[in-house]
Amino acid sequence: MKNICVIGSLNMDLVVNVEKMPKAGQTLLGSNFKEVPGGKGANQAVAMARLNGNVTMIGKVGNDSFGETLVNSLKKDNVNTDYIQVEKGPSGVALITVDKNAQNSIVVAPGANYKLTKEDIDKNIDAIKNSDIVVVQLETPLETIKYALKKAKELGKYTILNPAPAVVLEDEIIENVDLLTPNETELEIISGKSISNEDDINECAQIMINKGVKELIVTLGSKGSLYINKETSMFKKAYKVEAIDTTAAGDSYTGALAVAISIGKDMEYAMDFASKVGALSVMKEGAQSSLPTLIEVENFRG
Repeated sequence: MKNICVIGSLNMDLVVNVEKMPKAGQTLLGSNFKEVPGGKGANQAVAMARLNGNVTMIGKVGNDSFGETLVNSLKKDNVNTDYIQVEKGPSGVALITVDKNAQNSIVVAPGANYKLTKEDIDKNIDAIKNSDIVVVQLETPLETIKYALKKAKELGKYTILNPAPAVVLEDEIIENVDLLTPNETELEIISGKSISNEDDINECAQIMINKGVKELIVTLGSKGSLYINKETSMFKKAYKVEAIDTTAAGDSYTGALAVAISIGKDMEYAMDFASKVGALSVMKEGAQSSLPTLIEVENFRG
């Protein structure tokens, strides 16, 4: 099994359930308030660890109670936290509202996550050197992400970018990505082209491939996922389940892909494996609290 390094965010998710999303200026009564460890980087690291991946994380938390809880939560899931640094100030926080249809609305205050610098990547370069696969997202500064991907490719690592939350990306970021894992909305933003059908998805994907990405897996929610490289494409239907909360679905999918690749599986297997993990994750509430174990995935029949 190959080693995986996740470079990314750690947030405390403050989650409340509502009947429907509030309109501007409206106050609603919610229910079931919870504090759940999250952050796209940490979610993906935990997803990998629960699937028996060998995972190390680079990131930052604040010197507050949330930071201590976030690191301890990763340790409980056997994520190597030796390269997570404590920064003076608040940890990252996400305010999450979940409606009765399991759709969510999220506002993130990055806190310590936005203090992760290029110097921090150099300081923790051993975590990258000792890994075979490097996974990043976009909840830390773009300059740091650009530098981390550049260093990872210089060291011969396989790189995965989950471009969320999506922003327009410099070519220097894109050209150092082996596997890109956007959803449709994220692909629209990073490619600069609107999507209304599958042909548009393929055109957007080719834009990214022409900029240097080797392959993409576009997640399509309840419809499934689409693999695209320069020569071919492959569609994988989603497993039909009763969704309760979609908060960490994308993170669980990217994490599962990384684990499947780390054990030498082909992309068709990896997509099916990730689809099962994604389906299981939306059947539970919360971010990390919803991520399944390998045994749960193996017992899942869909």
